[in-house]
Amino acid sequence: MAKVAFIGLGVMGYPMAAHLKNRGGHEVTVYNRTQAKAAKWVEEHGGSFAATPREAAEGKDFVFSCVGNDDDLREVTIGENGAFHSMKPGSVYIDNTTASAEVARELAAEAEKRGFHFIDAPVSGGQSGAGNGILSVMCGGDPEAFERAKPVIECFGRTVRLMGPNGNGQLTKMVNQICIAGLVQGLSEALHFAKKAGLDIDGVVEVISGGAAGSWQLQNRYKTMVEGKFDFGFAVDWMRKDLAICFEEAARNGAKLPVTRIVDEYYKEIQEMGGGRWDTSSLIARLDRS
Repeated sequence: MAKVAFIGLGVMGYPMAAHLKNRGGHEVTVYNRTQAKAAKWVEEHGGSFAATPREAAEGKDFVFSCVGNDDDLREVTIGENGAFHSMKPGSVYIDNTTASAEVARELAAEAEKRGFHFIDAPVSGGQSGAGNGILSVMCGGDPEAFERAKPVIECFGRTVRLMGPNGNGQLTKMVNQICIAGLVQGLSEALHFAKKAGLDIDGVVEVISGGAAGSWQLQNRYKTMVEGKFDFGFAVDWMRKDLAICFEEAARNGAKLPVTRIVDEYYKEIQEMGGGRWDTSSLIARLDRS
């Protein structure tokens, strides 16, 4: 059993922290900007909550965070009441936020100065993956620190892999988001076409899912896409935030992302339709409206 803190109890962090407590049996202290949510988590799962990230991190072996963006991450780490001010030597900070590789390297360097480790560890698998504790976790950091942290991360991660030095976890998550953007657009067009052609959608999916067109998105999202239900899952607003990070990194490394840029514009249309909080599979809505 380890002493663990979890900072950020959003749709992903809330169940991830619960798996650390219930599945891992760890001693967990949580922090959330809205304290009532932290109190609710403790009421449901036990443990304790702290008034600040600094208080939450004090004396802990491992500190996790899952917040919104680079600025939020800096605030909970090196801000006035940030966790970095109280972390003990040799401890490990594991950040599950989808953020930039640049901020991961920045915070890793700061952690090293202070005598502890930083691992960038963004996740994939969505709200359902977090709830079921079967996320994919792509990590960047020191190998020894990773090996110490891996059994703890596995409380909510089915696939946990070190991708290289700090920043490589975030770069791998960018690859994931680029894949999803193109895949969901292709699936949207395919289902839209199938409907227009008058085909039995369930039958089409059964036939093609066993071949080269099969995917997690096809299996798990086709029914809700056809039904026009998008009030769940990973929000369009967050996807556009993630794609902006991809474009910034591509500008640095020279990668060309023509299809991803087109799909990002389509997501902008979804936002203009009022769908900023819709699931990313809502790309089909812009096709079906015409």
